[in-house]
Amino acid sequence: MAEKPVVVIGAGIAGLSACIRLLAAGREVVVFEGGDSPGGKMRQVQTPLGPVDSGPTVFTMPAAFESLLDGIGLRLDEVVTARPLELLARHAWDNEARLDLFADRQRSAEAIGELAGPAEARGYLAFCREAGRMYDLLEPAMLRASKPNPISLAWRARHHGLSALLGLKPFSHLWQALGEHFRDPRLQQLFGRYATYCGSSPWQAPATLMLIAHLEQEGVWQLQGGMQSLADGLAAAARRRGARFVTDEWVEDIERRHGAVTAVRGSRGTRVDCDAAVCTADPEALRAGLLGAAGQAAVSSQRPGQRSLSAMTWAGVARTEGLPLAFHTVCFSRDYRREFEQLFERQQVPSEPTVYLCAQDRAEGVDSPAEEERIFCLINAPAIGDRHHYSDQEVEQCQQQALKILKDCGLQLSFTPGQVVARSPTDFNQRFPGSGGAIYGRATHGWQAAFQRPGPATRLAGLYLAGGGVHPGAGVPMVSLSGRLAAEQLLSDQVSTRRWWPVATAGGTSTR
Repeated sequence: MAEKPVVVIGAGIAGLSACIRLLAAGREVVVFEGGDSPGGKMRQVQTPLGPVDSGPTVFTMPAAFESLLDGIGLRLDEVVTARPLELLARHAWDNEARLDLFADRQRSAEAIGELAGPAEARGYLAFCREAGRMYDLLEPAMLRASKPNPISLAWRARHHGLSALLGLKPFSHLWQALGEHFRDPRLQQLFGRYATYCGSSPWQAPATLMLIAHLEQEGVWQLQGGMQSLADGLAAAARRRGARFVTDEWVEDIERRHGAVTAVRGSRGTRVDCDAAVCTADPEALRAGLLGAAGQAAVSSQRPGQRSLSAMTWAGVARTEGLPLAFHTVCFSRDYRREFEQLFERQQVPSEPTVYLCAQDRAEGVDSPAEEERIFCLINAPAIGDRHHYSDQEVEQCQQQALKILKDCGLQLSFTPGQVVARSPTDFNQRFPGSGGAIYGRATHGWQAAFQRPGPATRLAGLYLAGGGVHPGAGVPMVSLSGRLAAEQLLSDQVSTRRWWPVATAGGTSTR
């Protein structure tokens, strides 16, 4: 009897990664995507100067994609063209205080020494060593584990010893841990920003997020054609290996019979009989019943913790003058603690936000590529898009607040009228229902947060979860890992079930 296909719900990086892993195992795969193209949160805005990435802009951990593609006989350079950045990011606090971080760790230390003195440079090198130790311990024991808990983490990492586990600072928040390495508040602010990579506050996120610094130190790449080229390349590779894509069609119902997945039905009437499905929607969409009663029953009824951050973004053509932009540039607010109090406690867009810019025409050594250039601008916002509609006036006000911060840091930026697209938490919630606009699932707050994200398995046999709201969390490489973990759990469960399928038990009950 021929195997039924596996349905993957969502063609973001998690869904595409699950699809490719399943294809490598010889499974037939059908991918449903509500948009007109793959990518999920990877999106582009079309401008007269070319497309502008308006979602993820940072590409790290290429080895994760190399190993994924190896399963279907491809190399990463056959899918995307990636160029490593020497200058990782430029940072500014005012018109004078600026700092560049480089792929060369010693060069970064020298830049920190020039900004804040030799003691802070030594603190940076010690911070890098500690971040590396955390990554070495957590990468196999946590990030690549299907659904870790404190006991399984300790067991997997037992050969490192108790001192190494305690070195994870399980009960310290990130800001506190950074204070052990840096006395200059600007450096705490810079490295505390890694908490926002998973939509969290550095005063509530665990110290283990220091490992993000190690990931960036291992390399940041710029993709030719933008981040969308990664999604397009993965989708093209999957199609060549036989995957079928159903686009412009949301999944409305996951059908079940006898406690197991039997079919998936789309909003335009497409119905696919299947024996398993990988769902990459926000877990809250399932919990809210947006994918049907079976999906709602498949996840815990317990409400998750605090939502992660959303964002206000502007992508388009702009003129810039003053501060020479790098490909990645961050201009910091004057009161970082107040910024996060407004975001998480008051549920407000900060009155003085930290501003991230991706200047997509800036190559290495190019200070001013043209009179106009492609710019993506982002500030953090609370994930309240399901209960507050941001008006055009509010979005404009937020843009002016962001432009003021940039001006204070020495950058004059003006978007060309009619050539910029703004998005708010309202837009993100419409695109990703059930999320409120949260970009990263639940916030990573408290030492237990990493263990409280759902794993791939659900209460419904044959339904698996992947994506930024699922373990191991947000970020392009992490969601790819989540897709692979879901696919591997699915394959393992089906092998186990088939191995025992011929054996009957009293009363005819399956051993599943």
